[in-house]
Amino acid sequence: MYKNFIVLEENRLDKFLTINIEASRNQIEQLIKKEFVKVDGKIITKGGTKLKVNQNIEVELPEATFDNVKDEKFLKESLKDKEVESIYEDEHILVINKPYNLTVHDAPSVKDATLVDWLKLKNISLSTISGEERHGIVHRLDKGTSGVMVVAKTNEAHINLSKQLEDKSMGRYYLAIIDLPLKEDTIIEKPIGRNPNNRLKMAIIENARAAKSAFSKIALSKNEKNELIACKLFTGRTHQIRVHLSSINRHILGDNLYGFKGELNKINRFFLHAYILYLIHPITNKKMSFRAKLSEDMHQYLTENFYMESIDDKIDENNITNNFSFTN
Repeated sequence: MYKNFIVLEENRLDKFLTINIEASRNQIEQLIKKEFVKVDGKIITKGGTKLKVNQNIEVELPEATFDNVKDEKFLKESLKDKEVESIYEDEHILVINKPYNLTVHDAPSVKDATLVDWLKLKNISLSTISGEERHGIVHRLDKGTSGVMVVAKTNEAHINLSKQLEDKSMGRYYLAIIDLPLKEDTIIEKPIGRNPNNRLKMAIIENARAAKSAFSKIALSKNEKNELIACKLFTGRTHQIRVHLSSINRHILGDNLYGFKGELNKINRFFLHAYILYLIHPITNKKMSFRAKLSEDMHQYLTENFYMESIDDKIDENNITNNFSFTN
């Protein structure tokens, strides 16, 4: 399928296509990058290309390619110990609580079933404007991070939610347990890029992509050595919370990749949980929020090492939200 446009006023190519094609910014970038866009008959691969009046824009919208479904028996066996809890579902969106040991997307190094595989089993499979199968994944969580995610069940919902990510009308609050209490509520703005010495890690890199996080104190452990904190992201960089905490010599319990030095044999993953998701329903425009209960291991650690009678009140949704008034 092809679409043709005539440029009526000067603009950047990516912005012109965003105005004229119903798609997210990322999808537009993929169309351009994958050589599906021509300007006056010439393939253009740079979104920042300046357009002139009366130029002809031709866009190819490729047919979606669908991956083969893995063996169903293998998937069910791989997923049996990875319970994906459905928090909310209607015909447009699905909100889930992802377990900590489940990878979202396939990669060459991933041998087990993924969240995408779980969605395939539920027959949630969406085409994308740039030709790939995307399964409604709007935002991601690291394999080791548990918590709330929203999945789009229609292309319309996916485009709308992707735009909410861009304009910050959708977001999440996280809970984490760290090895050394914060001195005070704080905002960290430090650029993040790939660690040049370890490709598995990210790092604070000068002139890398801008990153901003806010951290709020919630509760001290009984021995006052650990602290439960809440985190809010203003950008979405890989490992952002972990990198920013490490930059101030704070580490999430169990996160040995970023410097945690505790008793790793007692903690088999890092205690970071996407706790609250807020969004605007992509079809009804209703403001909505969802809370994902803590995983059993994280809840058990809190129960054994913190005063839970006070924590239950402190992690109330309204209280968490109000804790970040210092960021306004």
